[in-house]
Amino acid sequence: MSHADRPPAPDPLPIPVVDNHTHLDISRDGEAPPDLQQAIDEAAAVGVPRMVQIGCDLPGARFTVEVVDRYPALLGGVALHPNEAPRLQARGELQDAYAEIERLAAHPRVRVVGETGLDYFRTGPEGVGVQQDSFRWHIDLAKRTGKALQIHDRDAHDDVLRILEEEGAPDHTVLHCFSGDIAMARECVARGYVLSFSGTVTFKNAAGLRDALAVTPLDQLLVETDAPYLTPSPHRGAPNASYLVPLTVRAMAGVLNVDVPSLCTAIAATSERVYGPW
Repeated sequence: MSHADRPPAPDPLPIPVVDNHTHLDISRDGEAPPDLQQAIDEAAAVGVPRMVQIGCDLPGARFTVEVVDRYPALLGGVALHPNEAPRLQARGELQDAYAEIERLAAHPRVRVVGETGLDYFRTGPEGVGVQQDSFRWHIDLAKRTGKALQIHDRDAHDDVLRILEEEGAPDHTVLHCFSGDIAMARECVARGYVLSFSGTVTFKNAAGLRDALAVTPLDQLLVETDAPYLTPSPHRGAPNASYLVPLTVRAMAGVLNVDVPSLCTAIAATSERVYGPW
């Protein structure tokens, strides 16, 4: 996609917020990964001056630690994505990968262990056991290091909640790109988890997700892109980037029936409570 074909910048937010989950090391459709300074500058221009860069395989985790040292706008998260764990185990490399993730997670600007969790959409039944073991290992790492936990949950709601209960969730537990229904949202809220909503909440077919958002207190909400994926309407299908966060924030404010400045203030406060100062 040429620069001219990219979605235009939305109106800036009145109060700055954090994109709490983006992948600046990943590109879509054969494109080059984004220019980091340009991506940061474009986001800052619309009220998104800070973001959490998530590396979910070993190359991504190494990239994350490198860039959080170079760019003050970025904090980082490192983990093995649930789809990575079976692949690494099959190659006999999982234990070494755990050791490297643990080393990288010790970096002071890495504030997240994640994204970890369960993905039963891409990994078949034969990979469930190692995914669950990996999830438990990452929960333990988050608790031992005092970092926030960011969870990837695809087609695995019951097992995600069960394992968090069995292991004991870290103090700061974030359901990244929340995809559950209203009952799951209420359960997560009751447990003190933070729900992060992406551009999917703007999709026409996402009424159930908007219902889940509607029962989530302002102080347990975050916003994210999951860029370059999950671009909010009306630009669904185009590559996503942090500068499009205002579209999602305004849609969330409409669902919650709150004014945009109040939602921005709440998101900013929760971001600092979960991840600390930039």
